[in-house]
Amino acid sequence: MFADTLPKLLRVNFDKYGNSKVALRKKDRGIWKSYTWADYFLCVKYLSLGLVSLGMEKGDKISILGENSPEWYFLELAAQSAGGIAVGIFTDCTASEVKYYAEHSDSKFAGAHDQEQVDKFMQIRAELPLLTKIIYWEDKGLWSYNDPMLISFTEVIEMGKALSEQNNDLFDNNVAQTIKDDIAVICYTSGTTGRPKGALLDHNWLVEVMGRWSAFDGWQNKGYEYVSFIPPAWSTEQGIGIAGSLLAGLTVNFPEEPETVPDDMREISPQLLFYGARYWENINRMVQTKIQDASFLKRLTYRACMPIGYKWSEIKNTSSGPILLFWKILNGLAYLALFRPLRDKLGLRRIKIIYSAGGALSPDIIRFFQAIGIEIRLYYGSTEIGITSSPRIGEIRSETSGKILPWVKVKISDEGEILVKNPFMYRGYYKNEKASQDKMDHGWFKTGDFGYLDEDEHLIVIDRMDDLKDLAGGYKFSPQYLEIRLRFSPYIRDAVAIGGDDKDFVSVLINIDLDNVGKWAENHRIAYTTFTDLSQKPEVLCLIADEIKKINTVLPEHSRIKKFVNMYKEFDPDEAEMTRTRKLRRSFVEKRFNQLIAACYGNKDQIKVSTPVTYQDGRRGYLESIVRVAKVEDR
Repeated sequence: MFADTLPKLLRVNFDKYGNSKVALRKKDRGIWKSYTWADYFLCVKYLSLGLVSLGMEKGDKISILGENSPEWYFLELAAQSAGGIAVGIFTDCTASEVKYYAEHSDSKFAGAHDQEQVDKFMQIRAELPLLTKIIYWEDKGLWSYNDPMLISFTEVIEMGKALSEQNNDLFDNNVAQTIKDDIAVICYTSGTTGRPKGALLDHNWLVEVMGRWSAFDGWQNKGYEYVSFIPPAWSTEQGIGIAGSLLAGLTVNFPEEPETVPDDMREISPQLLFYGARYWENINRMVQTKIQDASFLKRLTYRACMPIGYKWSEIKNTSSGPILLFWKILNGLAYLALFRPLRDKLGLRRIKIIYSAGGALSPDIIRFFQAIGIEIRLYYGSTEIGITSSPRIGEIRSETSGKILPWVKVKISDEGEILVKNPFMYRGYYKNEKASQDKMDHGWFKTGDFGYLDEDEHLIVIDRMDDLKDLAGGYKFSPQYLEIRLRFSPYIRDAVAIGGDDKDFVSVLINIDLDNVGKWAENHRIAYTTFTDLSQKPEVLCLIADEIKKINTVLPEHSRIKKFVNMYKEFDPDEAEMTRTRKLRRSFVEKRFNQLIAACYGNKDQIKVSTPVTYQDGRRGYLESIVRVAKVEDR
């Protein structure tokens, strides 16, 4: 069998490894439960036949809503084996958002992790006439539910076993009929500029792109451990976690809970890992905060070793000749004293390859991790075009996304937009032909990103085309460039840089990091009650002003920040201020907080604001706060 689809790849791995190798591992109540390739295959087989018994036909969609787990993988592969299409939904979506995804995708089936996710579907099922069954895999809290639409994983598997006894060849025949051009999954875009669009990804996208990438970067058939942390609703996890594990023989590990990821990471110590840009920022903030609270000796060790690490990474990246023995010895000592124990704490002791994407990552963060011996490969790509560029070992630069991959072509338009062409792109947006056509220009996909290729053919991505800002003096600046550098501070979680052709300078809306600023306040004996109270403390305003001054020293004069506001609330996906992948909806934020922005360019030093909020139970209310406008004085 030529394995050009995910179900066929699963069959190949079952024949190759059987019970001799672990495919998936899940931590449950502190104990790791393993699934061999034989377990994986049989679960998918009987689930798939169970879906057929429930009426799944070729082209039917199943919306899957749940945390990362083997059951998600089983359900997706089972649907694809029956000719179906998986639709991923982020677990923190509200019921109304779940309705949009399930309704827009015409989902006939739903997969739900637990009671919380089941309840979301139950709330909206009357508005989803196509929905026939909700399949759940964790029954805690569902024992008293008695509804014909609900059915457990176990029941579906038993139905599949019964059908297998009647027709033992049915599953193999169904898998054999899958072809590379079949749509495998619908991945919805983040929706930063409007409603999310459903990108159609066929098996060819998953198998060819991931097969070539894993071979090119050297992690195919190495038996690497991988931690599944990012949501499978995101195309990156579809690529690396689901398709990549089938193609490269990875062992995929699922943490027990999002909160246990650091501890679970230490136990597994994977060789291959993907973290989104925001998570690297969180880790950096956590490390810096821990160091501030550490003992004198540990702080001294950190301050002595980090400059050595920075110098060592600089020498490796710039030196073309032999490296001096002096620096090798010095870095070796720093490794033993700081870098090795720090990497162990972060669960990165055995790491070989680390990827990041899904947003810009501050060069300061990349350099920080390079200093402790961790090379983050910030690649460039998207759901529609797959992987476009990726840094090679020895060519990792903090400001670039590496060289273009061999099977991809890139050109830069006259306006500076990155255009991409490759043989394995998406198949368009579901039920949105116009949007699909608008993204193409004579066979080139218009990414909407502003960037260029440097003299070494490294791709440098500056910002979204629509997000580049003008200033009254005729200068342009990139808000993203400022924001990622601001987020390098342990005290700043989010930032939105503001400008415009009617504005003389740059201002910024700041979300403080509650944990880190809270600890700082406690250490300085500053009492506070709430996030809002803490954010508006004069001492905290001075703290953030000092952090902004550090950033201003490396910015051109015209793009330096002159004023800022500490937000009285955190940006929230439930308020539509961010996407589910934690990307800011810039235009929405600027419109919603236009009063604060106007205050930054006025003469007031404070303003009273009233903003509608939506609570987790769906109720709406209003927040009234006094917000201070702070100036940033030049050093």
